[in-house]
Amino acid sequence: MMSCKNGVPGLAVAAVLLVALSLSIGWGVRGNWGHEYGAMIPGALAAITACLVSGREDWRRRIAYFAFFGALGWSFGGSMSYGIVLGYTHSLHLPSVLYGFASIFLIGFLWGAIGGAGTALPAFTDRDRLTELFAPACAVFGAWGLLGLGLRLAPLHQGWMDWLNMWYYTDRFGAKFGPAPLLGYDTDWPAALLAVVAPLLFSLVRRRWTRATSFLMHMAVGWWVGLLILVSLCRLHMTPPRSDNWAGVLGMTAGMFIYLLRNGLSDVAFVSLVTGLFAGFGFSTANVVKLMGVATGISTNWHSVLEQLFGFISGIGVAVSMGYVSSRAARVSDDPPVRLWTEPFSVCFTLLIITFLNIRKNVEAVWLPNSILLQVMYGIPAEWWFNMGYLAVAIVIVALTTRHLKQRVSVVPSSWLGQGQAFYLVFLWWIVIWNLARCTPFHPQRLVTEGVIHVNACICTALVLLYPKEMETVRERSAPDYVKSLKRVALLGIGVLILSAAVQTAVVFSLFDKPPNFGTPHIRFGPNADFNKVTPSPP
Repeated sequence: MMSCKNGVPGLAVAAVLLVALSLSIGWGVRGNWGHEYGAMIPGALAAITACLVSGREDWRRRIAYFAFFGALGWSFGGSMSYGIVLGYTHSLHLPSVLYGFASIFLIGFLWGAIGGAGTALPAFTDRDRLTELFAPACAVFGAWGLLGLGLRLAPLHQGWMDWLNMWYYTDRFGAKFGPAPLLGYDTDWPAALLAVVAPLLFSLVRRRWTRATSFLMHMAVGWWVGLLILVSLCRLHMTPPRSDNWAGVLGMTAGMFIYLLRNGLSDVAFVSLVTGLFAGFGFSTANVVKLMGVATGISTNWHSVLEQLFGFISGIGVAVSMGYVSSRAARVSDDPPVRLWTEPFSVCFTLLIITFLNIRKNVEAVWLPNSILLQVMYGIPAEWWFNMGYLAVAIVIVALTTRHLKQRVSVVPSSWLGQGQAFYLVFLWWIVIWNLARCTPFHPQRLVTEGVIHVNACICTALVLLYPKEMETVRERSAPDYVKSLKRVALLGIGVLILSAAVQTAVVFSLFDKPPNFGTPHIRFGPNADFNKVTPSPP
């Protein structure tokens, strides 16, 4: 990622553009598939490209790990709701607009902070410490899978959960909620509870407490601390009556930072903080650009413009932070190659699990309603035909990946750079093509989404093949004091938050004299606040 002019290292424009466009593509696609699964796509794409353009062979050796942890890191933010927050910025009610932009910045920051940490983790941890995370993480995945399967096949009676969640109170603005949830509106508390229980059970079975278990527990317990303090105790709701997962994610982010700083990973914390600030600024700025577009009167998919621009600016944050540390990070070694299974697992997770969890949504959301598929063919539902088709692909990829560990498959390049480029291109176009297949029948407004994504994917294809070089291009430099850097960057971030919210609010009021005819305006404060319209239920 580094270029040298007159012996002075600096960020190459091509490298930054590749990472930024990759995250932008992923975020544009994520807008169609949504939530945590969709957010894995930009995370994997950005992490792979950040690794490829780093100029470091030791990082490229870990390309599969970058994809896996980058995807996981960016996925957590997908649980947060931000639709009503965007509506606050449309209201032309000064306190609500300011609050809306500040809240958007916070949501973007949380999304990028965990995403940045996931992207940086493979660059700063030894192989034993890195691969140690896989087993307890898989225990959590398994618990979540069983929870989802149980709710899907045999929906539980929700009466006891409703009783647990209800808590009537008068909030600090004097408005009555009813019912007011003890554990927040629409939160993922069952999954968060399993994220605590699964690592504990895993440790009991293994009869030892590891650094990996400690990391997961810091984040899972942090989620609960954030929710219980901010929502249950302080009764804060960012977007009532929408999801309060933001509080849990805030606590999770705090728990993550505590673990990183306590365990000598201040470099990962630095990348996390910088990426988070870029993402926060990117989210709020992209919303202003969207409203500027709405003000032109041109009819197009302006929300997709917001999403893709958010991804682009966040990608700049990934490129800048990873580029800065690439020449300052110590060498990481994969010798001895412990837990060999984690490498093919990461490859298959990226190519198969991430894609399947998203693409399968095409069946019920688009193909069946538009009669592209029949509900039943030869007595078998369309969903099962899709699953069987994907299973055939999975069997081939798993078999080839397993064979490659023993004897290299000829079509796979011999160099780590070549393997990384092939990995990126297969995943990129797999996502782009299946995303296009979702948008049938195609409408002119989709040009700003799928059309732009297609062009950007073509640009990324050229950049990823032409820019990275086989030889290492990084000049190693001494590492700075990241703890001091964290303090300076945090103070700078607070200033950026305050200034950007003020400027962006001023821009909105200069553009409109009445709420724009786009989306639904919402008001957070005062007698006309949306939550005042909630009708209390009887106790």
